[in-house]
Amino acid sequence: MTSSAQTQAAPARAGGPLTGFRIVEFAGIGPGPFACMMLADMGAEVVTLDRVGARKNLKSVAGRGRKVVELDLKDKASIAQVMDLLANADALIEGFRPGVMERLGLGPDVVLARNPRLVFGRMTGWGQQGPLAQAAGHDINYISVTGALAAIGTAEKPVLPLNLVGDFGGGALYLVVGVLAALLEAQKSGKGQVVDAAMCDGAASLMSMFFDMAAAGRWTEQRESNFLDGGAHFYGVYECACGRFISIGSIEPQFYTLLRQHAGLTDADFDSQMDRKAWPALKQRLVGVFKSKTRDDWCAIMEGTDICFAPVLTMSEAPEHPHMAARETFVSRHGVTQPAPAPRFSRTPSAIRDAATADIGKLTEEWRARR
Repeated sequence: MTSSAQTQAAPARAGGPLTGFRIVEFAGIGPGPFACMMLADMGAEVVTLDRVGARKNLKSVAGRGRKVVELDLKDKASIAQVMDLLANADALIEGFRPGVMERLGLGPDVVLARNPRLVFGRMTGWGQQGPLAQAAGHDINYISVTGALAAIGTAEKPVLPLNLVGDFGGGALYLVVGVLAALLEAQKSGKGQVVDAAMCDGAASLMSMFFDMAAAGRWTEQRESNFLDGGAHFYGVYECACGRFISIGSIEPQFYTLLRQHAGLTDADFDSQMDRKAWPALKQRLVGVFKSKTRDDWCAIMEGTDICFAPVLTMSEAPEHPHMAARETFVSRHGVTQPAPAPRFSRTPSAIRDAATADIGKLTEEWRARR
């Protein structure tokens, strides 16, 4: 089967669900650009305002689908141009520290006075208010104060979950949800509003299920002692004879039964699936079982069953997996393998659009004419 990553992505098609919406992005790093990538994939016209000489990579994955304008935000004439552009925009997204937009003369009060229906999306780590609002930080810090980092890792210490939980899960995705909700509301009320998306808030929200389980006495704060954090023998990652890894998630009894059948776990010790005291010993026995065969061997035995099994693939391997290839989950654009737009829409499909430089004056005229 030919990998989807080996096939050039189809030319962009008009008609994503956000076609007709216009968004102004103030260039930043991390969650802001990722959120705007998603909005651009879904058809929004996204204009990124970047500093002069930024030499923006127009082929970057997170920067795809934009019209890029370089200008000096310390220049009053440039600020006036930005205000003219925002007068005909639907949303603004910025990721500066609190107060920066206000000092530029582009704070919510000023901009919303010019365009009352504008959605003003603000992406920060600590939020617009609070004792730490002006402090520097990164994903690792924002998830540290929410209980998320403390719950992830080995019994000995927390382990970093890349920057998926704070920057992208708790940050970008909550920003996208907030901006889209505000755009929907603005269509009814004719009024915009500020969306304060803080990574610490989003990461805390992502922990909702675990706070729920803790309240019910089903979750402890000791890592590797719970059924979803590596404590259970039936939910985890195991090394194979080849040095590669597989994952199993046989939580439900019927799935656990299948795991036992396919892995040859006939010993009565495996009968008490939810006996937490037995988990460490059973986990060690499974270590030996899975090391007896290669990852490919286990795929041949378990993949596609209801065991809840999958090989642990690297970034270079993932696009070649038959399921990923069949769904075209990864595509190649300008020679760069990258994730395709998600989620998928049946009638107004998303598409990857090329980024390009643009003139702010011409854009403003186009937007005003289409208002």
